Amino acid sequence: MPTATNRGVSLHYETDGDGPTVVFVGDVGYGAWLWGWHYDALAGPYETVVWDLRGTGDSDAPAGPYDVPTLAADLEAVLADHGVGSAHLVGAGLGGMIALRYAHEYNRARTLTLYCTAASGDAVDADALRSLSLDAGDTASLDGAFSPALREADPALVERVTEWRRADDATGEAFAAQAAAATGFEAPPLYEVTQPTEVYYGVEDPVVPVEAAASLADDLPRGTGEAVEGRHCCYVEHATVLTDRLTAFLDEHTDHEV
Repeated sequence: MPTATNRGVSLHYETDGDGPTVVFVGDVGYGAWLWGWHYDALAGPYETVVWDLRGTGDSDAPAGPYDVPTLAADLEAVLADHGVGSAHLVGAGLGGMIALRYAHEYNRARTLTLYCTAASGDAVDADALRSLSLDAGDTASLDGAFSPALREADPALVERVTEWRRADDATGEAFAAQAAAATGFEAPPLYEVTQPTEVYYGVEDPVVPVEAAASLADDLPRGTGEAVEGRHCCYVEHATVLTDRLTAFLDEHTDHEV
């Protein structure tokens, strides 16, 4: 289990596969389980990297406040520790914000895939974001993440997700510090983020309004946007379709030469 360090904070990450690197950047509170579907599908033709944000999983949980520039520096520490020269970034929510900042400040990002991300924390519904925390309860905290249809149709999946969350999710002060990083975010000048970017957003996402995510896609020089049925974790609920889309996007911008 590799570990990187940024200013004394230990950051856990895991890798799999062999090929061009794809790095997954998590959302507020959620552990690495969030990327299980994408990770398994891509590992092989791509090298996949998943890391625990500070406050989550096996990474350190220093006292807040946290901010996106610091979290982007954490990502740089992980990639430098692993010796990554360039990487495709896939981020959700806060992770999408981190990816935007990282792409602007550092030189390793090749493409961006952003799920349920806004260019400004002012667009994020702070109450809806807090309701996603396990502190709100196992069942209640899934309401804003997954559609009722999924939860009713696949209770076994919901049970597995709940077990994974209990093991790895950030709660309490760590969740609050990550949430504050998201709500306090202001994107760098979007015209300067020139990497090819795809933005996907849930049509019923209570945390990031459709208008905010669509506006982000429109304002990126090489951005495209697409609405997806579902709520804040629509990319998990429709992982099969979106993983296929992600694979096609990565293949378009990758020569598969390591």
